Amino acid sequence: MSRFDLTPPTDTQRQAITAGLTPDEHRVLLRHGTEAAFCGAFLDNRKTGIYTCRFCGLPLFRSSAKFDSGTGWPSFFQPYDEAHIRTIRDTSHGMLRTEEVCARCGSHLGHVFPDGPPPTGQRHCLNSVSLSFTEQGQPLPDMLGRGAPEGVADAG
Repeated sequence: MSRFDLTPPTDTQRQAITAGLTPDEHRVLLRHGTEAAFCGAFLDNRKTGIYTCRFCGLPLFRSSAKFDSGTGWPSFFQPYDEAHIRTIRDTSHGMLRTEEVCARCGSHLGHVFPDGPPPTGQRHCLNSVSLSFTEQGQPLPDMLGRGAPEGVADAG
């Protein structure tokens, strides 16, 4: 069980956050879009820290689980916590894929594939626009205004 509050945002919180999204963030996070390959802000990020959901701030992946998949999107072999990711069968575009969404707010993150490196063999292929990044030692975002931040970024 996660040590983070996985209660979804209220309608008021959802409306306030949605109002602040860029058109690209809205298209990807809320309408299951995809950003173009090799152009995302976090593709080449080498800093140590935590990648969080751009919409609600839930920690999703540690930088220590990031790898260069050569696909053009930030890729990770293991989530921060399995409870923070929910998967959905995706049959769009004539393909069978596994979509990943934030377990707290339901925002679209990307897809997971079974062709990643050890130890998991998974490739969580994400849109940079679906993510925010918090450097190690900095407070994690409190996007939902639930009081004190839920902790600091730890890459370990």
